[in-house]
Amino acid sequence: MTLNQLVLRSMRKNIKSYYLYVFALVFSVSLYYSFVTLQYNPAIVNEIGTGRSSAALKAASYLLLFIVTFFVLYANKLFMNRRSKEIGLYQLVGMSKSLVARLIAIENIILWFSAIVIGVLVGLLTSRIFVMILLKIVEKDAFVELSFSVEAMINTIVIFSVLLLIVILQTAIRIKRVTLLALITTTAVADERVKKFNAFQMFLGFVGLISIGYGYYLSTTLLDLDNLPSANILLFKMVSILALTVGGTYFVFRFSVALILNLIRKSKKGLLSIQDVLSLSTIMHRMKANAMSLTTITVLSATTLAILTLTYISYYSTDSVANQAVPYDFIMYEDTGFEMVGEFDKEGIQYTRYDIDILAVPSDVRTLLIKKAALDKTLSTELGVQVVSLKAIQKKLPNLQLQEEEGYIIGYDSLSAENIRIEGQKPIQFNTSTGKDEIFIKEVIEDRLIPDYHYFGFFTVVVSDTYFQKLLNDPLTKNQKIVGMDLKEENQLIKAQEVFEANKVSVEMPIPGNDRATNTVSVQSQEDYRINMLDSLGMTIFISGFLGLAFLIATGSILYFKQMSEADEEKGTYKILRKMGFTTNEIMSGIRRKQLFNFGFPLIIGLAHSYFAVKSGWILFGTELVAPLLITMGIYIVLYSIFAILSAGYYRKVVEAAL
Repeated sequence: MTLNQLVLRSMRKNIKSYYLYVFALVFSVSLYYSFVTLQYNPAIVNEIGTGRSSAALKAASYLLLFIVTFFVLYANKLFMNRRSKEIGLYQLVGMSKSLVARLIAIENIILWFSAIVIGVLVGLLTSRIFVMILLKIVEKDAFVELSFSVEAMINTIVIFSVLLLIVILQTAIRIKRVTLLALITTTAVADERVKKFNAFQMFLGFVGLISIGYGYYLSTTLLDLDNLPSANILLFKMVSILALTVGGTYFVFRFSVALILNLIRKSKKGLLSIQDVLSLSTIMHRMKANAMSLTTITVLSATTLAILTLTYISYYSTDSVANQAVPYDFIMYEDTGFEMVGEFDKEGIQYTRYDIDILAVPSDVRTLLIKKAALDKTLSTELGVQVVSLKAIQKKLPNLQLQEEEGYIIGYDSLSAENIRIEGQKPIQFNTSTGKDEIFIKEVIEDRLIPDYHYFGFFTVVVSDTYFQKLLNDPLTKNQKIVGMDLKEENQLIKAQEVFEANKVSVEMPIPGNDRATNTVSVQSQEDYRINMLDSLGMTIFISGFLGLAFLIATGSILYFKQMSEADEEKGTYKILRKMGFTTNEIMSGIRRKQLFNFGFPLIIGLAHSYFAVKSGWILFGTELVAPLLITMGIYIVLYSIFAILSAGYYRKVVEAAL
């Protein structure tokens, strides 16, 4: 029999094993090609531009290459483990190691180039969907045609050809170094014998749990303003959190799990059911080898999920951020932009107008600070606070009522709280030309009604009309005016935006407290601000989402492949159990417990890691936390549940075929 005939016969024999490997290859090729081809798609080039989009997509393609390489090499390792006995038998009948390596290399070449062809075709079809998703994120209307990129195809072929050479080299080295006996018995050797659990291992198990708990605690105090650390200490805390959570995760999988399972096994007092044997014993036998892989998958998945959540927070918060930055549909400054008002009247666009005088008043906010910060004499509390009259705000907040020396604070949102922590029912001190005045703050309100440019303090103080007139005439205060307009009918927004685009003007405005400095401000539109945010964030959001979901699918697939390999290795055990009279459902009951651990435990730890990572710094990315967090975690749970269900289904087939 020639080598070519042997290759064809071997491939026919292993067709059931190949589909798993081929899926991994086709998935990787299609994912890579569809992503790389985006930078050459005419719709993206025309709507987003070549410079920024091409650079971002090219940088992201290297991260995707890491994911693909990790996925393919791990899949190849599992595939070779499943074929180790076959490779050993080839050598047993007299084939040299070099000939076996050539046989596997030829098979790989055929498989890989077939997968490249199929993957490019699948990627060509899916790339159009990805372009449509990207344009949907940035809210661009464009016709997306099916675009084939020769450059992307050449790039894909080169990358996967290099990966193929690495796989062939990896396989050849393994065949050369591993003994014949090791190849034949690879799938028959347990990872670890169940030994008596000693005190040192118990200690390491507790260390793992405590390390993760302390890492979580440090993450909650990372940006604690009551005890804000220096840059070096902040970096040290971040490194400590990373080391504690990663190291703790490994100890949990390596020792804490064994500790818990030993306690459960001892509580049974030797009376183990078939379900206990198939779950507890199997997990403990494989825990040594699985600890590192489960730790890697859990930590990387948690990191990916955290990045996905933070990115989605940015996207989800665009409306609220735009509303805070430009709190009216349109804003004009001083005497600028009133041509637009006339055009609105000509076009019949109905609006509500708000004329607001804003004062920049030097103030001391120490009395408003909470607890420890108020006592810190090294903390500078002299701020330029913006002040508006009650009359100017009552159109928006009609329920506000004030006495002469009372006030409200508005615009104190969650981001402001991260910069300076204050509370109501306390006085604020204004520095005027006649001395220091105290205004009692009745309440702190989140609603922001002043645009970002005037937000030179951290909040706005609303005072009575009488006291506002007093401040208006004070030589220490600076007065600026804005005019806000809210459309009465949302369906007039498109027409209003057209008028806005035709009447954009800018004005030089002095910065309060610095007579020599000015800032150029234009007539502002809340919708225009929101669209500009999407333009700047859209590509980042898309890339993060694409890579994040790709990585979550890859790690889920790896867990699934690993469970398939374990199921094949345990066929003999299931055959014995079936001969002893145990039913498929009884065996599957124990297997489901094992699957609950293999998928559920990394899932729970990954969710916890990502939650505390997001919670420590989400405020820097947007204004909404709960909804984006629940949505991304929900997707994560659904994906891993699908792989767990598929894995259980494969186990059932193996058990049913065992007898």
